[in-house]
Amino acid sequence: MEHGLSDDRNPGLAARGRAMNPTVMVVEDEEAIALLLRYNLEAEGFAVEVITRGDDAELRLQEQVPDLLLLDWMLPGLSGIELCRRLRLRTETQRLPVIMLTARGEESERIRGIATGADDYVVKPFSVPELMARVKGILRRTNPETVSARLVAGDLSLDRASHRAYRNERELRLGPTEFRLLEFFMRSPGRVFSREQLLNGVWGRDIYVDERTVDVHVGRLRKAIIRGREKDPIRTVRGAGYSLDDKFLN
Repeated sequence: MEHGLSDDRNPGLAARGRAMNPTVMVVEDEEAIALLLRYNLEAEGFAVEVITRGDDAELRLQEQVPDLLLLDWMLPGLSGIELCRRLRLRTETQRLPVIMLTARGEESERIRGIATGADDYVVKPFSVPELMARVKGILRRTNPETVSARLVAGDLSLDRASHRAYRNERELRLGPTEFRLLEFFMRSPGRVFSREQLLNGVWGRDIYVDERTVDVHVGRLRKAIIRGREKDPIRTVRGAGYSLDDKFLN
């Protein structure tokens, strides 16, 4: 279990963790296209999860909602168009940005995709630079904090480009994990995250660490943020998890 607490001293793991934001889920059953998308999205700084079946994607989206979904029209298990329709019926995914990928180029099919709830529609074969521009454009409109270099919440500020964080004018001394944890909280102030959600969003789904690791790093983050009589901006919700307290923002 010790490896779960040592990523601050593991440059490779820390570098991977810093790329956890923003997140894109790719639901595509053609391996070559999935690899192409993963490579180019990761090169742009996105964290990418690839799923090959529509029904598996539906289950995963009930656990964790990404910042954007790249969704193939034709999928085994559950079609992309049906998955998109179902996502728009759920409160948690009603506003999830969705770009539909398809070999269908007819106008009627494009209209159907948009009418079902897709935000954009890209026909295969597609231009990778154009698709990357569309991804960034949609995120800039729907969730600007995911592509902004600077986040602000109350008297906390965080600069992704310089990898520095401040409370008022005081620079916070944060390890790589605490920086990612603060960034994750600041992207969704007021929202309560379970320990599992924090593990997936900060450490990554493919890295095994115990949920108690979250408590350790939240404690370290609090020590770095709070001086003297300063208010604690992190709220512990018994039985649920942690959040950046929205009362702190007022």
